[in-house]
Amino acid sequence: MQACEPVKVLIVDDQELVRVGFAMVIDSQNDLQVVGQAGDGAQAVELVRQLHPDVVLMDVRMPGMDGIEATKRIGAMQQAETPESPDDGQSTPTRVIVLTTFDLDEYVMAAIHAGASGFLLKNTEPETLLASIRTVHQGNAIIAPTATRRLIRTMLAAERTPDPQAVATSGGGAIGKFPRPTSPSDSHAPLSAAHAVTARPTADPAAHPAGEVQVAGGDEEVPYIDPELDELTAREREVLIEIAHGLSNQEIAEQLFIGLPTVKTHVAHILAKINARDRVQAVVFAYENRLV
Repeated sequence: MQACEPVKVLIVDDQELVRVGFAMVIDSQNDLQVVGQAGDGAQAVELVRQLHPDVVLMDVRMPGMDGIEATKRIGAMQQAETPESPDDGQSTPTRVIVLTTFDLDEYVMAAIHAGASGFLLKNTEPETLLASIRTVHQGNAIIAPTATRRLIRTMLAAERTPDPQAVATSGGGAIGKFPRPTSPSDSHAPLSAAHAVTARPTADPAAHPAGEVQVAGGDEEVPYIDPELDELTAREREVLIEIAHGLSNQEIAEQLFIGLPTVKTHVAHILAKINARDRVQAVVFAYENRLV
């Protein structure tokens, strides 16, 4: 029986000591191998093109091209280079794990939207780092559980501050556009104008009829930001909320008193209905729509 090839990892960080430390931990495992190191985003993109790593550990704040822009370019590059045949052995995409110091990096959500498969704190335990690399390589997503709610709520609090130039009034109620987070580099434009929103639902999905939400300060009801929310069944919303709380499939099964295969089916349906690539984007969707 042919031995499995080790998971190829690229480490991207502008601090050499950080790169060396991560490399020592990763190379201590038989099933993992560091194939390269980069000190900035531009070098990371080039090494991904040359080395085709399975997983990239990507710092957010770096001189020159930062981690968010690099993540976006890696995703765009892979889409452009997608082989015609999925069976040629080169179809496995490079997946990105964003590394953050949390207190300084306020733009991790932008990296998630840019295509990252998750994020970890730089002070995470070595065992967690190794397990996360394996998890992401298998096609799943990871989020630092201790940081998820605080980080996303911080980002959403900033997003809910209306842009004065974009505010319009309707029936006495202010309907404002809320800008998406941008890259740590001031020169980068907002991630996508298509993500600008006009209203957000309340935390309780049952508080208003499907497809409607009361806007603070006004009397009119306007559509949800995400119409996909109305496609979810009541049980799927329950599962989505537990996903946003950081629970695993097994924990969701125990929490909702349902079988594990049923949870997996619900998760698959949720991701399809809300057009989410993985659980990370599902968590962002839940927070943006105030399900949690």
